[in-house]
Amino acid sequence: MDLSLERPEGYLFIRRVGERSITVVDRELRASFLLAPDRLVESWPVDDVAALDEGAGESVRVLEPELVLLGTGVRQRFPSAAFMAGFLRKGVGIEVMDNAAAARTYDLLAGEGRRVVAAFILPPAEPAG
Repeated sequence: MDLSLERPEGYLFIRRVGERSITVVDRELRASFLLAPDRLVESWPVDDVAALDEGAGESVRVLEPELVLLGTGVRQRFPSAAFMAGFLRKGVGIEVMDNAAAARTYDLLAGEGRRVVAAFILPPAEPAG
């Protein structure tokens, strides 16, 4: 699904979302990542919602978001209550959605100048062969 035909200036944006990849500006990413309007953190070491722990949450919070959009793949899947509570205790909002919805919401909020961080979970690479 292509999300943007225009090329906004001033922030990193998502151009396309697929089942196994997401394109940020002109870079296709095939591993989980974090995205803020001014920063891309590649190779976020999470490939499943069940792998979300305090360390994964801290990797997101260090980007100082006011709101986190957690993209959980092609379907919306909720992480543990403890993971969600780690954000709420710090006063950071968190919304869980599928990757396509998270991408659309991220582009909208980043375009408005909001301090949003999107955390996208992508499936592990399929073995060659």
